[in-house]
Amino acid sequence: MSGEENAPLIESRSDLVYVMAAGGKPRSEWRVGTEHEKHVYRRGPLGPVPYDGPDGIHALLSGIAHRTGWHPFYDHDNPIGLRNHHAVGGISLEPGGQFELSGSPQRTIHEAAAELDSHLEDCHAIGRPLNIHFLGLGVTPLWSVDAIPVMPKSRYGIMTPYMGKVGTLGTSMMYRSATVQTNLDFSSEADMVKKLRVSLALQPVATALFANSPFVDGAPSGYLSFRSQIWLETDAARTGMLPFVFEPGFDFDRYAEYALDVPMYFVIRKGEYINVAGESFRAFLEGRLPQLPGVRPTTKDWENHLSTLFPEVRLKQFLEMRGADMGDRDHVLALSALWTGLLYDEAALAGAADLIADWTEAERQTLRLEVPRTALATPFRDGTVADLARLAVDLARGGLERRNQVRNGRDETVYLQPLDTTLDLGKTPAERWLDLYHGEWGGDLTRIFEAAEI
Repeated sequence: MSGEENAPLIESRSDLVYVMAAGGKPRSEWRVGTEHEKHVYRRGPLGPVPYDGPDGIHALLSGIAHRTGWHPFYDHDNPIGLRNHHAVGGISLEPGGQFELSGSPQRTIHEAAAELDSHLEDCHAIGRPLNIHFLGLGVTPLWSVDAIPVMPKSRYGIMTPYMGKVGTLGTSMMYRSATVQTNLDFSSEADMVKKLRVSLALQPVATALFANSPFVDGAPSGYLSFRSQIWLETDAARTGMLPFVFEPGFDFDRYAEYALDVPMYFVIRKGEYINVAGESFRAFLEGRLPQLPGVRPTTKDWENHLSTLFPEVRLKQFLEMRGADMGDRDHVLALSALWTGLLYDEAALAGAADLIADWTEAERQTLRLEVPRTALATPFRDGTVADLARLAVDLARGGLERRNQVRNGRDETVYLQPLDTTLDLGKTPAERWLDLYHGEWGGDLTRIFEAAEI
């Protein structure tokens, strides 16, 4: 039997809450988890990478498994990722072959940096002989969705047609976008609420700072973060800024109430993915799924369902910051530095909470809608998002200084340097790519593959 079937049945509403609340940890056990997705591509000729073949993504996974000793996991007979030697973490494949590292929870960003560097070394050592290279952009700049090979994962066979019914860019999200994500802990329900409110409100500010996807289909898209725009046109039932989080009395139970009515994708039984796309978990609780009449869910089914919600910040047994485009190595670490500094220091968190305390729902939503196109230049009250970004980065810097995690004579503030550069220049990474495209590159977008290789 699969893990889903072995897990305890959900007997009451409190079981739903417990799955999330169980993540609460004392400060001494708080960790930093860094995840990122890299586009894969070939040089000479330039193109996407298929799964199969002696030089495909299957071969890349096999080579890294042999090099690291990590263990593959499968969808039927196809390896679709690797589990590392820790309880949490490893490599997985996104729908279009985006190569994702889910980092193990680390005590410091220094440790996250060492983990990232080791992973990139593995990728280059195995990938280059296979003519597989890795691109650090939020959206692949040249290829259409139809041109990108599909990875052999059953869940994507369910999600792809459903995405075509509930949004205009859902398949672009799946096959040609890439993000970097930071996962952070909370100590209690009250701590979760404060952190979730701060991080949701400031997520568009992070989107602006990390804007790094100005091209699509071989030309400028008109957006600085086209990846962020994609999410605005992807299944509104499971995305967005979650305005109910800011209502009085918000708690784990209220998040569960929201999640119960977000349409499901699948249920796993005996290792097989059963298509239940569009059905609600509430109906599953009552044994009313047409595909599984009389079958009731386990806690593992609920965990799986929570992982298919895609708001700007996702609540599971930790909080996932989901607003940033993929970038280079230093930007991957800068995201963890920003959110760790803001959320893991009491004074910084209090300052951030004060900053966003009187923002209205309309203001938060306007930021979310406008930032993909105008990023730091987006107006806000008497200033711009750039002003908010400076305040957020300064708060994070103070938080990191007070954490005082020093390695080789440097504390974690060193990882904020890419954000300082962006603010000093007044230009996001996306705008710097556009300057090259319109200038030195003379409109030759193929130049970005070498320039943005990670």
